[in-house]
Amino acid sequence: MDWNKRAKLFATASVVLLMAVGCKISYSFSGSSIDYAVTKTIRISDFPNQAALVYPPLSQSFSEGLRDKYVRQTKLQLVQANGDMELEGEIVGYDVAPMAIKEDAYSSLTKLTMTVRVRFGNRANPDKDFEQNFSAFREFDSNRMLQDVQETLNDELTKEIADLIYNATVADW
Repeated sequence: MDWNKRAKLFATASVVLLMAVGCKISYSFSGSSIDYAVTKTIRISDFPNQAALVYPPLSQSFSEGLRDKYVRQTKLQLVQANGDMELEGEIVGYDVAPMAIKEDAYSSLTKLTMTVRVRFGNRANPDKDFEQNFSAFREFDSNRMLQDVQETLNDELTKEIADLIYNATVADW
């Protein structure tokens, strides 16, 4: 028997053996691992902007973006109080910094960073509770004004941080 046939036979036998000993393989298109028999609701508070640099629509757009993530990707019912899972926190950082300094001492890129402090509570599984900061950044051409790119960048940052929070709370990666 040549090496390829042996390898295929070994791989097939391994898969059959794993199935026989009771390994469970499950897939979820939402990426969540929520036991909906126990966890039915989630409360997501508004995330106030407590950063030194304030962009007025940021608090509302971030809070709504985070709620949207959970509503679209889970079967959890959004509630105003006493959720089986609870998310609260605040935007603690919203910073602009020069990047990629050129030889003429001017920056060719500017970096916008958003940091959000999150407190997560899980009534069904309290050992999953945590408090943690999540950050994301985007760079943009320094020839552009922040006001010109801010809305687009904030949408991207909100989506990335919402993904990070979602993965930390319900994805069990």
